[in-house]
Amino acid sequence: MALKFTILRPFAFAWPRLLPLVLGLMVFGSTAALGQAAPRLDRFLSGLSAGDLVAGAETFGTPQGEPPLAPLLRDGNVVGYAFLTSDFVDTAGYSGKPIDVIAAIDAEGTILGARLVEHHEPIVLIGIPEARVVEFLSAYIGYNPVKAAAEGTAAPAVDIVSGATVTVLVMGDSLVRAAARAARRLGIGEGEALADSAAWELDPAAGEVTDWPTLLGEGAVRRLHVSVGEVNAAFERSGNAKAAGRRERGQPDETFIDLYVALVSQPAIGRSLLGEAEYANLQQKLAEGQQAILVAGEGRYSFKGSGYVRGGIFDRIELIQGTETVRFRDKQHRRLAGIAAEGAPRLPEVGVFAVPPDVTFYPAQPWRLQVLVQRSVGALEKAFTTFDVGYWIPERYRKRTAVPEPQAPRAAEPQAATAPALAVTDNQPPLWQRIWKSKAVSIGVLGAMILALTLLFFFQNWFVKRPLLFDRLRLAYLAVTLFWLGWVAQAQLSVVNVLAFGSALRSEFQWSYFLVDPLIFILWMSVAAALLFWGRGPFCGWLCPFGALQELTNRLAKLARVPQISVPWWLHERLWPVKYIIFLGLFGVSLSSLALAEQLAEVEPFKTAIILRFVRDWWFVLFAVALLVAGLFIERFFCRYLCPLGAALAIPGRLRMFDWLRRYRECGNPCMRCYKECPVQAIHPEGHINPNECISCLHCQVLYHHDRKCPVMIQQRLKREKRAALASPGMRPGGPGRTARQDSGAI
Repeated sequence: MALKFTILRPFAFAWPRLLPLVLGLMVFGSTAALGQAAPRLDRFLSGLSAGDLVAGAETFGTPQGEPPLAPLLRDGNVVGYAFLTSDFVDTAGYSGKPIDVIAAIDAEGTILGARLVEHHEPIVLIGIPEARVVEFLSAYIGYNPVKAAAEGTAAPAVDIVSGATVTVLVMGDSLVRAAARAARRLGIGEGEALADSAAWELDPAAGEVTDWPTLLGEGAVRRLHVSVGEVNAAFERSGNAKAAGRRERGQPDETFIDLYVALVSQPAIGRSLLGEAEYANLQQKLAEGQQAILVAGEGRYSFKGSGYVRGGIFDRIELIQGTETVRFRDKQHRRLAGIAAEGAPRLPEVGVFAVPPDVTFYPAQPWRLQVLVQRSVGALEKAFTTFDVGYWIPERYRKRTAVPEPQAPRAAEPQAATAPALAVTDNQPPLWQRIWKSKAVSIGVLGAMILALTLLFFFQNWFVKRPLLFDRLRLAYLAVTLFWLGWVAQAQLSVVNVLAFGSALRSEFQWSYFLVDPLIFILWMSVAAALLFWGRGPFCGWLCPFGALQELTNRLAKLARVPQISVPWWLHERLWPVKYIIFLGLFGVSLSSLALAEQLAEVEPFKTAIILRFVRDWWFVLFAVALLVAGLFIERFFCRYLCPLGAALAIPGRLRMFDWLRRYRECGNPCMRCYKECPVQAIHPEGHINPNECISCLHCQVLYHHDRKCPVMIQQRLKREKRAALASPGMRPGGPGRTARQDSGAI
């Protein structure tokens, strides 16, 4: 009991000072959370200057309408209209949450400006500079999506930000679509959604079930064939010297991708390609008036790619019609084993994609499927080019009618709430299961690491009695943690994970959000188990890549005879609470704005040093390097005093069930060797171990069993040696080497 009180004593004295801070953070979070009820556009506009959005604008007018548009005023005159893209279209990216962009158009529908105001995208959060996103969005300034649709011209060619392909594509697509819909809200381009003054509509009674050659010959199925030579020529025309220099290998006439596209929501075409049973299943999944297309292909380039497995988005294809651009998500996709039409080729990739119900899509009007081809030009850089396959359903499957008045699109809602999406069936496992299957090898390696660490802790007494073996094992383990777990697998836990989990508990918690990254999920499960057994030490001391980086660099510093600074105890015990204050601050901010908390969490250098491997803006790199330099003189400087993740883990770590770190009564009085040699000063001068600060490096246990360093063990060794000496023949009375005088006890 006395020991427990001693451990908690710093908290007991600090708590009266921390209590006002905690209460203040809770009040701040609750007050700010109430502000969430205000309209989102008003909230974002209050933190944005009109001049920052559109040059020359002075202020914002009162938002009007639904979805709301806010006039941009200069000298009292309206110069444009501001809106939030997520109010008009679905802007969800990898995170499944909206990517909020404030944009503005003029009275003719031309885009005047765009600013990214909030997102929860992990790829952007880990270090894509905001300036590059601003540069990407600025390329759309001056583009008029309504006029472009009427004239049949494409959107401006923009540079895709390397490393955040899907995220920025979603931003660009949603900006163009939202601008077009905002223009229609103003009455701009009404009746000009399509170039034809007399539109077409599908004729559901037209056609009959037929074979593949007939469908292909009449244009019900359209084909795009791209050869290796055509891809190389396209990158040469792009003007990117690096991309042109990294030519696709193979013969010029070799197939790069062979793609087939068809509208399968037309009954005759759908029954021919899908078969009666599959077509009936499709009809059950589609809402009334919702359309679906079939995409099938083969070749060395997959139209699916891997983006949809990582984040639920197919980042290599998009459907384009007028101002509408559709980038399909995993929930809108259904994989097929093959094509049912007689004479159809056996293609390795066949899928049906449902057009989202909130998209204004005219199935009997021309549209195109665009294929994005990417080529790596550096470690973190890619170049892109596109190929299109145009589609206009044959005339016999459609009929002319008056142009229907398109309904004003609704504000974006979760797709599950608008209409049933293409459901995942028994032969199509959930997204997270496919991700786990694709990372089976990495999961096996991480499982082996956790198993090895568990065995080491359970049999620690055997290992620590062999100091040299234990030291080599620890060095090897830390090297694997840094190089494979950190820099290769990029499985670095962060306080952002803790904040996101807390936010999910307060909102719509779904396990699937956390299962999509198997290594992070497994690490967190192992941390949760370790907290109950041993506290935070197993993760902080063994499985944290940045912690491993600190310890390994400090070892090199010691070999180079860099002087080590011993922090005075009175100063040390006043510095280690800093990390708890940082964590409490981040947690309080996350109650009102998770996005702001994620930005403030840059106090962790994990993203810079581990995830991005120091390939980042110079100020982030400078901060991370400064912490590592401090760690050369004070071992694990960041872990000791600044790490909010360590603080977050230390709090539940107080619930641990076991205390396997042995101590002698002599520890701290008179011996202070463990106190002086503990790498993070987790041992108090009086000898007890502070579990909140311990990283379970087991160095104190090595000393505990060391008969050359621990005074208790030294005394035991000397007694053993003395007994052995007395028991040896040479030391017996009358034995060799003994004189009669010595045997008699004479002096």
